[in-house]
Amino acid sequence: MSFGENLKNVRKQRGITQEELAEILGVSRQAISKWESDNGYPETEKLLLLSKTLNTSLDYLMNDALEMQKKEQAEEKSVVIAPSGKIAITMHDKQNVIVCHSVRSSKIMFPHKDEPEYILLGIDKVTFWGEHTTILGWYATLENVEREIREIAEAISIGEGAYNLKYNADVEISGFFRTPKIKK
Repeated sequence: MSFGENLKNVRKQRGITQEELAEILGVSRQAISKWESDNGYPETEKLLLLSKTLNTSLDYLMNDALEMQKKEQAEEKSVVIAPSGKIAITMHDKQNVIVCHSVRSSKIMFPHKDEPEYILLGIDKVTFWGEHTTILGWYATLENVEREIREIAEAISIGEGAYNLKYNADVEISGFFRTPKIKK
């Protein structure tokens, strides 16, 4: 689907009229109509405000919606949310603890030899600019990061307030770009 179709669908799903959205963004209703009919695009600052207002990603607005839905469904299994509020997780360095309200895994794009393929992110707060994440650990395989997430979910479900990482790869951070390399 096009940007205009995606915008219109998300706006309607959220129960917001063109007039209401226009007022929030500080534009005319005609501007919203123009965008939804693919006869123009908002400025970058308006795109960011649209994303925030409609609680959707820019990727979703700008890309094929079906492709994004498939991606989101695949990522859903890699997210754990602490229903009780927060869980303290000891980070990869075993020296720092981050209190998270959710964790999420992410594939590292194009890892080089001896580099981990996945990271586990801890989300400790959400601000106007989005989620604040911290890398909890690096993982050599999908199986390991999924196992870690399952065990974090189990710890949350039984009411534990703290968790120590068990399946993360032992890494060494080096180089100008602070690249993690798996220790051998």
